[in-house]
Amino acid sequence: MSVRKAGAWLHRRAENIAAGLLAVMFLAFVVQIAFRYLFNFPIGWASELTVACWLWLVLFGSAFVLRDKEEIRFDLLYGPAGRRARIAMAIVFSTALLILYGMSFQASWAYVTYMRVEKASYLKIRMDWMFSIYIVFLVAILARYLWQLVQLLRGRDPEAPDATKVSSAL
Repeated sequence: MSVRKAGAWLHRRAENIAAGLLAVMFLAFVVQIAFRYLFNFPIGWASELTVACWLWLVLFGSAFVLRDKEEIRFDLLYGPAGRRARIAMAIVFSTALLILYGMSFQASWAYVTYMRVEKASYLKIRMDWMFSIYIVFLVAILARYLWQLVQLLRGRDPEAPDATKVSSAL
């Protein structure tokens, strides 16, 4: 199996995980509404599960599902720019993200590991496990933008946005 095929297979599995998280979140939300408004018996665990799934879905999806071309960009400036200007903007952007996320890593790690003393009220999940996805997100984003910066410094032209191809990132 080639690296490209393995990467595509892993990306599809990441999409499957994101879809599963979305399904669990939706079901917990429906259960929460049913119990609150049909049975007049609010349940806290469904709300906690919905929030946890949302947190994991957003960060996991941003780290492993969202492709570079699906990210939000300021196309008014980036789109009409020439090849060299796009490369320069992408280098500045990638460098800034590497610096900012890199600077936040130690504090994020300290916070996540500190949260092992807390547990979720209803689900009783340790909060360091709940927030650990942020560390995974940080590592994935740092790796992605480091790879992108290396490619840009080698002269790879970032793709100019095409207004005729609209993507919803879903």
